[in-house]
Amino acid sequence: MTDEKDFTSDTPLEAVLGAATARKVETAFGYCTVGQMLGHFPRRYMEIGELSKISELPLGEDVTIVAEVKSANQRRMQSRPGFLLEVLVSDALGPEQSTLRMTFFNGYEAKRDLQIGSTAMFSGKVGMYRNHLELTHPEYSLLETAEEADPRPIPIYPATAKLPNRKIREVMEIILARVGTAGFREFIPEAILATQRIPRRATAYENIHRPQTVGQGYAARKRFAFEEAFLLQLALAQRREHRRALPAIARPGTQGGLLAAFDASLPYTLTEGQELAGKEIAEDLVRGHPMNRLLQGEVGSGKTLVALRAMLQVIDSGGQTALLAPTEVLAHQHHQSIRKLLGSLGAGGELGSDPRATRIDVLTGSAGAASRRKVLLGAASGETGILVGTHALLSEVVSFVDLGLVVVDEQHRFGVEQRDTLRSKADTPPHMLVMTATPIPRTVAMTVFGDLEVSLMKTLPPGRAPITTHLVPLQVPEMQERLFARMAEETSKGHQVYVVCPRISEKAVEEDTFLVPADAPNDTADGQNNPKPASMTVEKMMELLTSMPIFADTEIRSLHGRMSSEEKAVAMSAFDSGRASILVSTTVIEVGVDVHNATLMVIIDAENFGISQLHQLRGRIGRGGLPGTCLMTTWLDAEHPSVTRLRAVESTTDGFLLAESDLNERREGDILGASQSGSRSTLKVLRVMKDAKLIDGARSAAESIVEGRGGLEAHPGLQSAVEEWVDEDMQAFLERG
Repeated sequence: MTDEKDFTSDTPLEAVLGAATARKVETAFGYCTVGQMLGHFPRRYMEIGELSKISELPLGEDVTIVAEVKSANQRRMQSRPGFLLEVLVSDALGPEQSTLRMTFFNGYEAKRDLQIGSTAMFSGKVGMYRNHLELTHPEYSLLETAEEADPRPIPIYPATAKLPNRKIREVMEIILARVGTAGFREFIPEAILATQRIPRRATAYENIHRPQTVGQGYAARKRFAFEEAFLLQLALAQRREHRRALPAIARPGTQGGLLAAFDASLPYTLTEGQELAGKEIAEDLVRGHPMNRLLQGEVGSGKTLVALRAMLQVIDSGGQTALLAPTEVLAHQHHQSIRKLLGSLGAGGELGSDPRATRIDVLTGSAGAASRRKVLLGAASGETGILVGTHALLSEVVSFVDLGLVVVDEQHRFGVEQRDTLRSKADTPPHMLVMTATPIPRTVAMTVFGDLEVSLMKTLPPGRAPITTHLVPLQVPEMQERLFARMAEETSKGHQVYVVCPRISEKAVEEDTFLVPADAPNDTADGQNNPKPASMTVEKMMELLTSMPIFADTEIRSLHGRMSSEEKAVAMSAFDSGRASILVSTTVIEVGVDVHNATLMVIIDAENFGISQLHQLRGRIGRGGLPGTCLMTTWLDAEHPSVTRLRAVESTTDGFLLAESDLNERREGDILGASQSGSRSTLKVLRVMKDAKLIDGARSAAESIVEGRGGLEAHPGLQSAVEEWVDEDMQAFLERG
């Protein structure tokens, strides 16, 4: 076995824990070394106050007890999805006959841990239910015996059935006792440790796993959060230095060119937000290194116009541009709107067109062979100045003479690799502009980290009407009736209505489950009429609406992803022209669809959609000067966690605030990887919104290192830590992102 004095963070766990325990750890978490295991940080601490006896518990106060589990029973909740776990415990420190009931909602972990006969320490607020005291969803920590109860805070770790919290704490005790502090090299300069008031690495490991106080544990957490922010900021600072060193063709435009002609043709003045964003982008385009800018604007704030002006500046400079859209519907909408905005200036190559005009083409996966050849030839010959398209633009057969600017719309729909594929079609790195109406968590995270240059547009152009949003509880029959009456009111005024469903079809959906008759049998233990039917689909909604007398004279169309391009075009044409008053669809209309007469958006089973999607869907209405109303329906109880998310959307139309709310809910996603959701974050401790000030400090510290004498190379220990933390794959991602 390895000599203890030689133990380091790279020491195999088997050398410290033995083969059997090491195998359990590797099976549970994939950890093989001491450093990996010590990086398994507590997610919280159970703060132990004075231990109380069950017979003396005070109502309404926080208490801690040590008790033995006598019974555990599970029953399904009737008024909401999930189950209720009821645990009866007896006092392990006081009279054994003293018992207490505990309730866990969807207590999967408690069901696994709290077996009959097990002993645990429980902490929570004493409540009353049916004249009996109880603890609802208390925190707990399993003990071998009641005598194990320790007044120090108990770390609560992410655990598994085969490696529960108690076993993890034992493992940490063994490692910290045997490894000591010699193996934890410090790589953060002493001056930065002092400025940030954070402990050295060895002390932080000891305090985060074996704190004497809760405050000590969280102070150690701050150290590791700063460490993550600092290493990432150093990697990003190096990336910024690398990007500044890349060559890029300056695109200054020309006086009296296409952009000037376009600006002169506009029948309105630009908003303050459009002016400022346009100025920032124009200045980026004349620099000698590639632009990498995020254009974040509210739905309908005029981002496309700003992006178009940037494209025209590049075209005036002799370059070509590409606009990447996530769906065919959006690609065709962009193509049509740009043609409409440019008028004769977008008819390049056509008889009688303005000599300054450029050619605009669109390329999608469903394009016919003849059309596809024409578009490909236009791009390859340089005749096409603006090529709009979907993923089809990423094909190997698409080539440009001089691709100067790539615009990516709704950039969260595309992975970094896809954007990089399009950029690789240029001999010299092109400028990049990404647009979004509501940044997803990863984008907000990168914004807070300062990696992207950001232009914000919060003002709406003239003619955009306010949108009001309301949550509609479908458990109330009167609300169901009012919902359809409200739709009929809008169509009777000559206005149009979107109805968005979470799915196209679902065989399991039962007949007539959407409307619940007032005399339906009770389905809950408390006598409340509150069954939740299966989610509504486009097909069922079409059947329902077309069968209702109030819509007998209303033309209703559907739109979804399984339709052919021709079918989609026919449906959209009917709605665009006003012939169809109601469009029942999936989220295919989430972005790009622009029907000025649409005033009502109904989102069915809104809990199935994310915050970003809800905000985008809401942005489809109120675009023609008419006030818009968005109704989000749900069968969920007001206390359900998903309803909190819906209330956030209901309370504000500020996209940036919603993005922050989304980030707090979903975490920041895989900052250094390709994952866009919050499920696999590379960051173990750092939380972007919570630690924003810490990140600012880390960025300043990183810049002082990179820009100081000798740069990062002057700090070999720190440079080594960055290289270890940001491995080759992560670094490649950073350089592409």
